[in-house]
Amino acid sequence: MKYCFWGFIGVFLSFWGCKTAKPVPQAPPEPVILSIGDKKFTTDEFFQSFTKNQFSDDTSKSTNISEYLQLFTNLKLKVIAAQSEGKDTTAAFREELAAYRKQLAQPYLTDRTLVENLVAEAYERMKEEIKASHILIAVSPDASPEDTLSAYRSAIALRSRILQQEITFEEAAGRFSKDAVSASKGGDLGYFTVFQTVYPFENAAYNASPQIVSDPIRTKSGYHLIKVTDRRPSRGKIQVAHILVRISANATPEGKAAAKARIEKAHSLLQQEAWEVVCRDYSDEPTTKDNGGILNEFGTGSMTPAFEEAAFSLKRIGDISQPFLSNYGWHIVKLINRKPIESFSELSPQLHQKVTTDSRGELIREALVAKLHKEYKLTETALYNEVLTFPDSNLLTGKWKFREPLTAALDKKALVQIANQPYTVNQFFEYVYNRQQPVPAGTSLTMLMQRYYRQFVNQKLIEIEEANLEKKHPDFKALMTEMRDGVLFTQALEANVLEPSLTDSLGQKQYWEQNKANYRYSERAFATLVVSDSDTLLKRAQESLSTKPYQLRRKGNDLLFPTSATALSVKHREALFEVALTLLNNENYLVEVSSYGDADEPDSVSTLRLQNAIKALTNNNVPLTRIIEKDYGKFKPVANAARNRRVSFQYFSTSKKDLEKALNALKLGTVLLTEGAFAKGTNRYIDAARWEVGNHTVNFNNQKIWISITKIEPARIKTFAEARGAVINDFQKQLEHNWLNQLRQKFVVQINEEELRKLAK
Repeated sequence: MKYCFWGFIGVFLSFWGCKTAKPVPQAPPEPVILSIGDKKFTTDEFFQSFTKNQFSDDTSKSTNISEYLQLFTNLKLKVIAAQSEGKDTTAAFREELAAYRKQLAQPYLTDRTLVENLVAEAYERMKEEIKASHILIAVSPDASPEDTLSAYRSAIALRSRILQQEITFEEAAGRFSKDAVSASKGGDLGYFTVFQTVYPFENAAYNASPQIVSDPIRTKSGYHLIKVTDRRPSRGKIQVAHILVRISANATPEGKAAAKARIEKAHSLLQQEAWEVVCRDYSDEPTTKDNGGILNEFGTGSMTPAFEEAAFSLKRIGDISQPFLSNYGWHIVKLINRKPIESFSELSPQLHQKVTTDSRGELIREALVAKLHKEYKLTETALYNEVLTFPDSNLLTGKWKFREPLTAALDKKALVQIANQPYTVNQFFEYVYNRQQPVPAGTSLTMLMQRYYRQFVNQKLIEIEEANLEKKHPDFKALMTEMRDGVLFTQALEANVLEPSLTDSLGQKQYWEQNKANYRYSERAFATLVVSDSDTLLKRAQESLSTKPYQLRRKGNDLLFPTSATALSVKHREALFEVALTLLNNENYLVEVSSYGDADEPDSVSTLRLQNAIKALTNNNVPLTRIIEKDYGKFKPVANAARNRRVSFQYFSTSKKDLEKALNALKLGTVLLTEGAFAKGTNRYIDAARWEVGNHTVNFNNQKIWISITKIEPARIKTFAEARGAVINDFQKQLEHNWLNQLRQKFVVQINEEELRKLAK
């Protein structure tokens, strides 16, 4: 078992406390409150740990000083035991500690002031949405200086033509921009907000004046001319549900007309049917149709413009739009929730994560590297120019290889020295080889190698800084000492308590046998409860509960067949796949598959249709145990002759919660179904009914409650299987108690009572 270290570490660190600074040599030795073997713990060290625990956010940790000393001693015993067993020398320990160190080092490898400024700036920008257009003059990020200058001059010249009104911005975008999508719209990007473009572009847009064409802005894509056309306050985020009727890219006029008719039919049904029912029956969006079409919340710039405008135009929760068309097809949307921008304190963790991982992260890294360049001496050797021209053009396609040994002039020779640490040509080539990938056309091999070299040097600078953190930051050193001991503690606890408690099934059983009386059930009523604010719904629930599995208000799409046809079409198989997917996503569902034939067809036709449908479902991993077969043949004809030649699908469920959802979808009121074994005093509704087998009706706070008690079970001792979770928990406590007794015999524990009395005053 892997013990959850982070869940524990906060508790552990509060016990372990912080190491005090080294005493001045002439000062008297610090008083010792606790000795374990040859390890001594000062009064000050213990009191710091006690104070940290007392003033932690978790008030449940509060203890008096004597109790805390007992806990402190037990923790120290376990860590010392782990050290004596050599757990701090294992590869597993070193790997785990290194992983934690990597995480804890990150705050020390960033300019915290810069990060906080970027976070504050991002939050302010979240309050405003920008509409802008742009023209992209493309140039590779590693283009030659000549190509880069040429692209810049092209951008300057084009800007001049726009300013002199020789050409409009929109015309220039259509003719010259290399962003094909926006070029077709005159460069229009629509509305966007923070984090939705690369940081240099975002900066230029948020700092621009409306209708003014910016100077060229460099990004990895090239040079941009940006014109802000509108600003508006943020609309926040909304959540909607949607019904989608897809239109394929190659749809015929008839297909487009059919899609429009289908969405209009769905919209009209919403006047009397529940949204969830219409969504399930009409939406072509398989990932959302079965949960009412609900989408994740979104803000500006996340969806297509047509979808966003229709969604944000809805004013009240529950409002439903008219059908509208997007490049995906026809939609209807329903407003579920509207959420303004959260407070800075609420968004701060999310913003910190974003500014360090989006394109701002490069800015943060550059700031660190600039600082380290000043701090650590860096000396390049005479091999620099030769090394940068060594790779051939295969590097541009990500297929460059180098063979060792290199030439005598290069092999294992120092390329650069940082803080007196040499780094060889071989190390740099290995770095390039592992990171190479195909680059855009127009990339200069020389410029690409210069970038790789800068990145190599920067990485080595950061590695050196990271290795020196303990020397430079006493608080980091103390934290790593605590972390080291914390990892040791968890490994020792896992080996001596947690793992044995889970794997020793014989020990568990023996513990249960010896302590059976501690694991008991009180007298319990096995019951089903139906709570509703509607008499009609309560009655409907009772009727539905009388037969199991429970019929739901959910059906699959019918399979319609030509006369005497039994073979499955592509459309049939798609519908059957949807049925299979529904069953796989709802483990308690069953499906009744019913087959029909018309009066002019042989009797065998209905049977063959049923068999083919069942076979398709089983081929999609639906077990036969979840299929109810019904062959109605020519019975139950309907007026529409074409529908007599069909296979239909009705869903059932063995779960009362699924039945509860189906009943609530009727919109006759609300209903809550609960079942279980209830002891007296654990359920207010059960307590209000007679404690006897049978059906009972209770009125409680204007609610109707129907209770069906099927059995009253006398108090009894739990079986081992029933008590196993509690047994393991208690067994762990017993193992830990025994382990601590062994440790106290192995390591002599001495408490300085005089020091303890001083602290207790």
